[in-house]
Amino acid sequence: MGIKVSEVISYLEQIAPPAYQESYDNATLITGDREAEVKGIVCSLDCTEDVVREAIELGANMIVAHHPIVFKGMKSLTGKNYVERTVILAIQNNIAIYAIHTNLDHVAHGVNKRISDRLGLIKTRILQPKKQMLSKLVFFVPEENKDAVLNAVYNSGAGKIGEYSDCSFQVKGQGTFTPSEKANPSIGERGKAQTQEEIRVEVLVANHLLPKVLQAMKKAHLYEEVAYYIQLLENENQVVGAGMIGELSEPMEEGIFLDHLKEKMELKVVKHTALLGKKISRVAVCGGAGIFLLGDAKKAGADIFITADVKYHEFFDAESKIILCDIGHYESEIFTKQLLGELLSQNFLNIALYFTRVVTNPTSYR
Repeated sequence: MGIKVSEVISYLEQIAPPAYQESYDNATLITGDREAEVKGIVCSLDCTEDVVREAIELGANMIVAHHPIVFKGMKSLTGKNYVERTVILAIQNNIAIYAIHTNLDHVAHGVNKRISDRLGLIKTRILQPKKQMLSKLVFFVPEENKDAVLNAVYNSGAGKIGEYSDCSFQVKGQGTFTPSEKANPSIGERGKAQTQEEIRVEVLVANHLLPKVLQAMKKAHLYEEVAYYIQLLENENQVVGAGMIGELSEPMEEGIFLDHLKEKMELKVVKHTALLGKKISRVAVCGGAGIFLLGDAKKAGADIFITADVKYHEFFDAESKIILCDIGHYESEIFTKQLLGELLSQNFLNIALYFTRVVTNPTSYR
């Protein structure tokens, strides 16, 4: 048996956990059997009827797209619009469609990192880090059992802060307990009060990993009943969030940078606010519709903010403090299909991978 659809999904969800997607999003398996064997994968920005037909012609039975073909619930499936026709065609031909959308936008190695890399930005960081994505796990463990439990929680994903792993805070103390007559204590005796030298351990855990980390902690722990508590934190998660900001290795004149932008992003046209007569050093980006990050780009000291889907009156909000640049939604995210292909090729060497040749851009230029 070869690689299953579920295995591909599991790998992608380690890279971009579904918990990181926005509430309106639908980053998930939209059509297809999770237990089906993958014969080939088509990587695309969008999934349309033509992309499904392309997959059929290539002999591929899975499409990994950035944009979900289905955002809202459907009360009927009759083929009355392109969304329904795409879904029907995929189902009829046993094509699995998986979308990896705002969760891929929000990871530090995702869509905005790809844009930043194409522009040659260095010292990149998330522009608007997400809050309430982390919890503090505190547990108490005998010193002789500490390393085993810590290794278990680390291996489950706890204790990571940015580029640092195996992070914890530890302090010695005394724990007290009295096992009941029905207890099965590993330390102490039933009915007798026990004082035990213990280590209090604190680690950070991404909220979506808590069930996995707790299970690992309890399995590795000596105690029958593990004393622990969890505290939701307001801390910003520095590696999860919207947009990205970075610096050019050398400042560029505004006009030269715009030409550089057109070349690296393969643009026909760039729409932007008035130039400000100063060099570009710090660049903020957000693939897709990112105007909500304009304030963050200003606060971060960006000289230019590159995004898409900017409305007419929103250009005024730049207020001559920053160059606001709209390069088009499709154009800002088209290189995501290469990102997906590279990520998949790192783990699935024996699956045929294709980049769609279908141009799904709904807009044209003359």
